[in-house]
Amino acid sequence: MAQNLPVPRAGHQVQLLQGAQEYFPALVEAIDSASREVRLETYIFDFTDASVDVAYALERASRRGVSVMVVVDGYGTPSLPPAWRERFLQVGIQWRVFAPLGTFGMLWPGNWSRMHRKLCVVDGEVAFCGGINLLDDWHDPNHGALQAPRFDFAVRVTGPLVAQAQEVMDRQWLRMQAASDMRHARLAGALTSLRAAGIGMRGSHGNGAAPPVPGQSTRAALVLRGALKNRTSIERAYRKAIGAARSEIIIANAYFVPGGKMRRAIISAAQRGVTVKLLLQGRYEYFMQYYAARPIYSALLEAGVEIHEYSPSFLHAKVAVIDGHWATVGSSNLDPLSLLLAREANVMVEDEAFASQLRARLMHAIEHGGRIMDPQEFSNRPMRQRVFERVALIVMRVLLLVQGKKYL
Repeated sequence: MAQNLPVPRAGHQVQLLQGAQEYFPALVEAIDSASREVRLETYIFDFTDASVDVAYALERASRRGVSVMVVVDGYGTPSLPPAWRERFLQVGIQWRVFAPLGTFGMLWPGNWSRMHRKLCVVDGEVAFCGGINLLDDWHDPNHGALQAPRFDFAVRVTGPLVAQAQEVMDRQWLRMQAASDMRHARLAGALTSLRAAGIGMRGSHGNGAAPPVPGQSTRAALVLRGALKNRTSIERAYRKAIGAARSEIIIANAYFVPGGKMRRAIISAAQRGVTVKLLLQGRYEYFMQYYAARPIYSALLEAGVEIHEYSPSFLHAKVAVIDGHWATVGSSNLDPLSLLLAREANVMVEDEAFASQLRARLMHAIEHGGRIMDPQEFSNRPMRQRVFERVALIVMRVLLLVQGKKYL
């Protein structure tokens, strides 16, 4: 049964951060100011160039007695460089890997569920959320040096939702501790961790969040996608905002393969006169995500949706602005992996000033880095491309059936 969506609450300050060049300095500043605790979750923690600044900040915090707990994904970050493993061990940083791949790797369907969210909470007072990995903007693990910086966003937040972010990270840590205890036959410890992880579940939609802070008026909510709870929350939040749109929808999303309900919501908005602009990945990165998206473009283009392909560098953003007052920034792509299989976190914001700022960044990217797709040109695309698209879509459907999920 679908759970109620979190209601944006007043009492927040939300700062938009574009790319690592804005995100990393803000994150380092917060970590350097920490006096008690730093909680960090990320899909990728790379130790090349600018991302090392964050590693140094975590090391400094731990040296001065701050509790530092880091969770990375076992696929996104399969191993920690030996030198950094030793450094973190020496200063007491606690490091855990979510769902290590083991012998069979991604061949085992049980490993397809990943930790994809990017969250950080410092001293229970400030939170960061977005799509930016701890990965230098100009470097890609698979493609090497980039000619232009990766296009992505995060937010720095103070206010009530910080407590919710802290709680969900606490529960994740305790569940991982329980799993470790069970693997090592420490049953008593496992039971204690599981009981602790169950405390405060009422806060999963913000009901147990901290009270608003005077002087901070932005309305915001943290929307989560989990393994069992809130499985459709992020997609439903998008659809609710799209369904209420009256003038303009701008969505920038790296891996865009929306399910039937989302597609119908977008098409319906365009048909009732709403201007819909999609900024999507224009550069080939992964076969599945690149080709599986294209079969759905025809219906969108026919409805009058503008599709702009971003090509200066890799587009990694997962953001949207609707009617100049609703916006979201987070880790969730609009594809089956994110919406059905991955743990994700998005911040939904209702604030004209914030939405205006994000809209300006997106329009600049559309006008200076996007190539608008011509419906006639798309309909005449080569047969070879159509075959690749069909293969990608069939493979994606088969993978979802293996997981027992319906989506496309």
